[in-house]
Amino acid sequence: MKRTLLLLLTAVVSVLTASATTVIPSPDGRTQVTVDVTDGHVFYSIALDGVQMLCPSALGLRTNIGDFSAGLKLMGVESKDIEKHYEMAQTKASHADFTARQTTLTFENAKHHRMSIEFTVANGDVAFRYLLHRQENDNPKSAVVYAEASSFRLPSEATAFVSPQATPMIGWERTKPSYEEVYSADAPLTATSQYGQGYVFPALFRIGDHGWMLISETGVGSNYCGAHLNDYDPARGYTIAYPQQGENNGIGSASAGIPVPGYTPYRTITLDRTPKHIVETTIAYDLVEPLYAPSQPFKPGRYTWSWLIWQDESINYADQVKFVDTAAAMGFEYCLVDNWWDQRIGRDSIALLSQYAQRQGVKLMLWYNSNGYENDAPQTPRQRMNTAIARDEEMRWMQSIGIAGIKVDFFGGDKQQTMALYEDILADANRYGLQVIFHGCTLPRGWERMYPNYVASEAVLASENVFFTEEHARRQPFDLTLHPFCRNATASMDWGGIILNKRMSPDNRSRHARQTTDIFELASGITMQTAVQCVAIQPNNLEELPDFELNFLKKLPTTWDETVFIDGYPGRYVILARRTGSQWYVAGLNAEAKAKTLTLSLPQLAGKPVAYYYDDAKRGPQLKNASVGTDGRIKVTIQPNGGILLTY
Repeated sequence: MKRTLLLLLTAVVSVLTASATTVIPSPDGRTQVTVDVTDGHVFYSIALDGVQMLCPSALGLRTNIGDFSAGLKLMGVESKDIEKHYEMAQTKASHADFTARQTTLTFENAKHHRMSIEFTVANGDVAFRYLLHRQENDNPKSAVVYAEASSFRLPSEATAFVSPQATPMIGWERTKPSYEEVYSADAPLTATSQYGQGYVFPALFRIGDHGWMLISETGVGSNYCGAHLNDYDPARGYTIAYPQQGENNGIGSASAGIPVPGYTPYRTITLDRTPKHIVETTIAYDLVEPLYAPSQPFKPGRYTWSWLIWQDESINYADQVKFVDTAAAMGFEYCLVDNWWDQRIGRDSIALLSQYAQRQGVKLMLWYNSNGYENDAPQTPRQRMNTAIARDEEMRWMQSIGIAGIKVDFFGGDKQQTMALYEDILADANRYGLQVIFHGCTLPRGWERMYPNYVASEAVLASENVFFTEEHARRQPFDLTLHPFCRNATASMDWGGIILNKRMSPDNRSRHARQTTDIFELASGITMQTAVQCVAIQPNNLEELPDFELNFLKKLPTTWDETVFIDGYPGRYVILARRTGSQWYVAGLNAEAKAKTLTLSLPQLAGKPVAYYYDDAKRGPQLKNASVGTDGRIKVTIQPNGGILLTY
């Protein structure tokens, strides 16, 4: 309390002496935010270990209450230290200890209307959001936010790992944007985005030899629209862009509405000299709170999925029994029945299939179309998730036959109206004991903590594309060595399948080949993070795979107490260590054209015997016993498009 009062006093003195600069340090002092007011404009910059990582960048809002992006005067500064401790079951770490310095700067515009900017500065993480106040006569009590001046101007030597925002209502059955575009790697900041619409969150940057930065947002539900980044302007940097008017088939506002007083969501910036904190950060969850209590304990696990390889033809009762049986043979908890099930299997038969699955110790998850009117995706069931009345009827039926979860696909963009649909589906599903996965969708923004029955989102160019084209099969190693540093560092990711077939066909003999080794695929089950993981094992794989591979998958964990970055470079290779209980898994993937020999530093396994899964260049996947040195070091070799696993 004394420290808070001292900080408040210091802030007041700064204002009274007309200081235009406010400095906000992190608890360890390494991260420092500087906020300046110059000619009525507000700018912030960020330094790490004394090195500027973010150049002076603009702040401000433009609203129907008034313009808070220019003509601003600093009226007051209040600071306090905050501390939070919480548990989570379904993300990269089961426990988080969050400490930060929180500073609120209040500004007045030329019309004497007030707006505040709240900075939360933790060790290696910076977040900011805006607060709109009620103005004269306790009004207005609501506001429309048209745009933000918020920007991110990086040093000129920075390079970008980013994915473009698509133009609305293009692509297959007018289903874009869906966060399913190709990521670039080490691209120039000034490169024009593919569609001229900027880039989606998260956006990863290498700041020359000084370090790394990850930019995203969190805390977006029905309270706001989702945002993205405009193309880079050397003078201003990246600026915040709101949804395009054409999203959601043109229905709904591209602006955001909030009650007053009310906050915008957080913009988050994660920094480190190496990628370590980028991979390990929990800032997306640290800043938000659960919006409701879970209706029951939701069970993590693994699921089988016929559609990835067998496609629509497999959506029949007999084939689904085969995948239920495969899940049971592997000890998996779930089997996902994909699109068209209502027409090709029928509701009465789905109820029978659910009963059969439960007798085998497996529960079904069912696919749904989110539409509505958002796009033209034809798959059914349609119009069962887009209204409260239809959802209530559908979810009540699912609960009655023992369905465990749903996968909802084909959303319409990032407008606040669409964000509200995500939240409504989650809240309704919770009442009926259903877990939820989203596909063809936006980036989740703190949702694992906000919605206890939320599992994961696709929001990435995922495994179905490995099936569709040989080009994407060749890209898979790049993608899966990139996402631990950006997409999956920000939120749970439903990649949609650890693929065990050698070829992309039900007979495992035709179409194009998978480009990754078996050990790469096994290791990806550790490097990818989601509480309900798809293992796209096929019935034929039960006879084809070595026992040691099957045994590993039978015990594959999906929830973690701890995640530790060991080594890597986005899009080239990655080594992660994850712990569940007392058991450690160290997984590595190599996307480069040459074998990579590394000496790993694993102090948590010093002197321990480990099971070592690896690819032999001539003999294929292998398992042997090994030991980590008493100094915590072990040498490993990862083949091109291959992987390694160490388990203890």
